[in-house]
Amino acid sequence: MGRDTGWCLRANRWGEWSGVRRFFAIVSRLGDGVFWYVLMAALIVADGLDGLAASAHLAGTGVIALTLYKALKRWTRRPRPFASDVRIRAWIAPLDEFSFPSGHTLHAVAFTVVALAHYPVLAPLLIPFAACVAASRVVLGLHYPSDVLAATVIGSALAGLSIWLVPGVSLLG
Repeated sequence: MGRDTGWCLRANRWGEWSGVRRFFAIVSRLGDGVFWYVLMAALIVADGLDGLAASAHLAGTGVIALTLYKALKRWTRRPRPFASDVRIRAWIAPLDEFSFPSGHTLHAVAFTVVALAHYPVLAPLLIPFAACVAASRVVLGLHYPSDVLAATVIGSALAGLSIWLVPGVSLLG
């Protein structure tokens, strides 16, 4: 058994506990987009035109992230862990067929980095949420740890490039 499968299997066993499974299923569902859409709306309500600019930046980054992760999934065609190993259980239904990279994680990381470039004060909310989204994908049996790690790198790079391209926005505040 490879390390990736071994770590996936160990994390997936946490889902046997109904409270853990329920928590990560909710986090995963919020990571489908609901959390990010609410955040964008809240930024506009709370900060007017500056919130609108930040939300537009998030939305633009999200469109690029979606396009990129869908292309990578079609190209790599990596089966999901539960489809490759009968010991791994999918605790919720996947949104698509393939595993690499984790779109939820890619978006959570990219959105978190971009949002924090605009509103660093949101770090105590966004960083734990993004980490829980990433963990949820492995616990729920939908992704290997390497899918999540790769998505973290891709999301970070995409967000960094996005921030670099938008005048007046910086990771340094």
